[in-house]
Amino acid sequence: MAKIPGKTETIANEESATFEPSKGTEEVRAVAEQSVEQAKEAFSKLESNAETTQKAFESSFEVAKTTRNEVSLKAIAALRANAEAGFKHLEALVAVKSPSEFFELQAAFVNKQIDASIEQAKALQAVMLRAGEDVSKPIKDAFEKALKELKAA
Repeated sequence: MAKIPGKTETIANEESATFEPSKGTEEVRAVAEQSVEQAKEAFSKLESNAETTQKAFESSFEVAKTTRNEVSLKAIAALRANAEAGFKHLEALVAVKSPSEFFELQAAFVNKQIDASIEQAKALQAVMLRAGEDVSKPIKDAFEKALKELKAA
């Protein structure tokens, strides 16, 4: 027992722990192996998420392409209908016999075209709204899936 100066108690000398290099090496190896496994798992998850995201974007682009074609066809149909209505109106104007008949015919045509334009705009708006939902759906689904996986982990 060693005495500590200024103290009346004595403390027994304890043997200090000895360091064994073989145990240290084993522990370092175990930690390294665990780190490698964790890195492989993380990389695997990252790769899987990247593939899911790529598929979602490809799906969105395909939907966008299809929607673009649909919108183009609707716009062309509207232009064609408006052009045909304009030509019919011109034919009717040629047959007019009085100024009052001209103004009456012109007012009816303008009202009809306003109504047609409103309906065409509503149809295009409906297609565009649906397109926005359809295009964003694959990405939204992939994002929600990723969030669920993160919450589960």
